[in-house]
Amino acid sequence: MPYPEQHPDPRRPLPRPLPTAPSAPLATTGPTGLAAVQSVQLPDGRIVTGYTLAPVPPAPARPVGSVPAWAKTTALLAPTVGGGTAAAGIGLSYAAPGLIAMSHALWSAAALVVAAVIAVPVLLRTARRAATGTGSSGSGATTHITQNITANGLFGRANGTINPH
Repeated sequence: MPYPEQHPDPRRPLPRPLPTAPSAPLATTGPTGLAAVQSVQLPDGRIVTGYTLAPVPPAPARPVGSVPAWAKTTALLAPTVGGGTAAAGIGLSYAAPGLIAMSHALWSAAALVVAAVIAVPVLLRTARRAATGTGSSGSGATTHITQNITANGLFGRANGTINPH
């Protein structure tokens, strides 16, 4: 027998199925337990199981004057949404003076924080100058520190002295 990749030998005839008489109608067997599955006996005696196409029943026609359910739902929700919007507008009109006062209070608190961030360092510097006696007149003594450090080579150990004056 040739491999599937090879073409069949043209000198050898291919087998042909035997003709069967269409005298026996197709016989169906009972359902197999699955919906839309049916076993059928073919005229040559084989039983084939497969899905059957059941006709889809047409959707019932809507009576001529009826209103769809989505339209009823929308019609019932429309006044609710409108009433909620109106209530929100009335509530905001009553709350407007308080909301304006709260926004002014928040801006005042922000200005206070900014002023504190600027003023606290200035006050601390003024207090330190008053305590040490240094000021704009230069009357206070300033401490000078002299450092002498030497090192030999790039990675050499550094030696040094610190002399406060």
